[in-house]
Amino acid sequence: MSDRVVAIIPAYNEEYNIGSVLRVLQTVPEIDEIIVVNDGSTDNTSVVARQLGVTVLDLGENSGKGSAVKAGAEYAKADVLLFLDADLVGLTVNHVRELLLPVLSGHHEATVGIFEGGRTSTDWAQALTPFLSGQRVMRSQFFLGADHIGGAGYGVELQLHRQLKRLGKEPHAVILHDVTQVMKEEKLGLAKGLAARMKMYWEIIREIPRI
Repeated sequence: MSDRVVAIIPAYNEEYNIGSVLRVLQTVPEIDEIIVVNDGSTDNTSVVARQLGVTVLDLGENSGKGSAVKAGAEYAKADVLLFLDADLVGLTVNHVRELLLPVLSGHHEATVGIFEGGRTSTDWAQALTPFLSGQRVMRSQFFLGADHIGGAGYGVELQLHRQLKRLGKEPHAVILHDVTQVMKEEKLGLAKGLAARMKMYWEIIREIPRI
């Protein structure tokens, strides 16, 4: 009996970016269900996702990435969870399968995707802190046993790293060639984008003592 694979996409105001990610996922043969967790968006993120026929969970208010990821994982009936950001650029079916297959084959129990060749800023960020990548695959029992996820915000990847480390499960690194993501400054403008970036860094830093 094959593993049931569910893709979970946390999204906040990603109406212009999420469609391209979902269209790629819809052509990956190993994926059984795609769940978009709409984290209180004020734009048409939910509308775009529903028009593409995927499952959508609408959170009543913006609760942060950790809450969105947790809601999706708890809703999913899955053996294997695939997490991807909603604003990826350059993602292909091969990238997704490269993340999935090491887990589905039984060679590894978790993977983490590292950008390379997309753009300098995101390449450097992930080269320095690969454990902060939001592109991950893991067996669901490892996620569902993790604590501090719901309130972690953008620190959710640190908490997932902590959980895997605690269980002695080192995620296998997968290079995602030519993949990057839309920067906050591009989405929101310079001032609002910098403010959002500072908030993201603070949510990550505050999780460090829990690692």
